[in-house]
Amino acid sequence: MTKTLTRVFNDYSTANAAVQDLKTAGLSDSHIAIVASNADGWHKPGSSEVDPKHDKDRDGKDDRTEGAAAGGGIGAIAGGAAGVAAGLGMLAIPGIGPVVAMGWLATLAAGAIAGGAGGGIIGALVQSGTSKENAELYAEALRRGGSIVTAKVPTDEEAKYAAILDRSAVDMTQRASTYRAEGWKGYDPSAPAYGPDQARREREVTRT
Repeated sequence: MTKTLTRVFNDYSTANAAVQDLKTAGLSDSHIAIVASNADGWHKPGSSEVDPKHDKDRDGKDDRTEGAAAGGGIGAIAGGAAGVAAGLGMLAIPGIGPVVAMGWLATLAAGAIAGGAGGGIIGALVQSGTSKENAELYAEALRRGGSIVTAKVPTDEEAKYAAILDRSAVDMTQRASTYRAEGWKGYDPSAPAYGPDQARREREVTRT
């Protein structure tokens, strides 16, 4: 039996450190997923990462991603869902913006979009056992520059892995109160993506 744990972190570096701690504690890569905001452009895939057959206009960008973004869908720059599952890849999610993803959650997100689930990442989180309310809350944290780590852990070791994640995860109860006080009511696919300055300011405010 397994239990799915999901936590939100202020940025990719903090989330990635938590992932490394999970691995050190014995959790395998196949049981860990990370989705991080790329609002400030920290991840810059080179044109060499794009298969030429998916870059007909030779602009260094995956044509599928550009088409998906234009159509309000989701696209993976690093070779589709399979490529994302194998390593870091970029996704464009309406109402959230550009994110970098790795692992099984990225594959679920692509499948959720194909099935018509709103937000992609929200559908993936719900499919993995997260409530819709919490999934939308996590997605909003992602839109504002945060990162999500989701781990499938043995039920009898849940406490051990939860403690590892909780060392640096943000308090989402407090964060939810802040979002709602600012007028947030739930996932909005038309919400504008955060830019670099907005994401940095959000992280500074939430850290304090």
